[in-house]
Amino acid sequence: MGSEAPPRAFTLAQSIFATTEEGLFEPTRHARGPWDPNALHGGAPAALIGRALQRTGPGEQLPVAQMRVEFLRPIPFAPLSLTTDILRRGRRVQELGAWLHAGEELICRAQALRIQPIPAGLPGAGPEPAPPLAGPEQGQSVEFALNGQIVDSFAVTAMEMRWLDTPWALGPGRVWMRMRRPLVPGEQPSPLVRLLATADFPNGVSAELPFDRYLFINADLSVHLWREPVGEWIGLDARTYLPAGGMGTSESVIHDQHGPVGRGFQALVVQPR
Repeated sequence: MGSEAPPRAFTLAQSIFATTEEGLFEPTRHARGPWDPNALHGGAPAALIGRALQRTGPGEQLPVAQMRVEFLRPIPFAPLSLTTDILRRGRRVQELGAWLHAGEELICRAQALRIQPIPAGLPGAGPEPAPPLAGPEQGQSVEFALNGQIVDSFAVTAMEMRWLDTPWALGPGRVWMRMRRPLVPGEQPSPLVRLLATADFPNGVSAELPFDRYLFINADLSVHLWREPVGEWIGLDARTYLPAGGMGTSESVIHDQHGPVGRGFQALVVQPR
């Protein structure tokens, strides 16, 4: 699946969020989303929440098996405060909660499960969850912007993309992504943070409607992991479903360079512009 290089140093790169002495997170232009120039891409707060949940103790040794992020309103360009707590304590299973505020307003909340891994040596059961993707070295490097405007944003300047399919073509899409910048100053992102930054892209990667005529904004992001991710490249094999009169969804099989890692799901709000 290709050799892994050590993660690149980010010492000279502006981060996606700046931090303040008060413990707040200030988004930079590299957090901007595609739908509203005054709102963040969902991958930026999802990654920030994942980073915080990984650090919530006790129980940090348990891997995150599931995480759901609810976007209660567009995430504004404003100082953000983030709190976490352990909602259910246990040696084998923990439930975690996270709350992201802009001032006094709750704008995003999340829930995650940390679960004890399956013991080594047990017999495996079931088929492989999905075939591996061709490696990122086989992809086409593209600066991806749904509206065609190459400006500083999460998709363009925070993330590097290598497409295995035709960019901007409607329908299912396969792409590798890695972070160009640190999430916060002076810190290498963990593989889980890299995965969550990428997992919010399926509705754009596999768009079924033209961006200039329709909105297809995800109201949430849910990720279920089969194992812990490894490395800095995360791949998506994504598709979108828009049944007439039904509910729009995007889903993806998420990969690292060792193979499939898990699945991601998004519930979509779809309407003409």
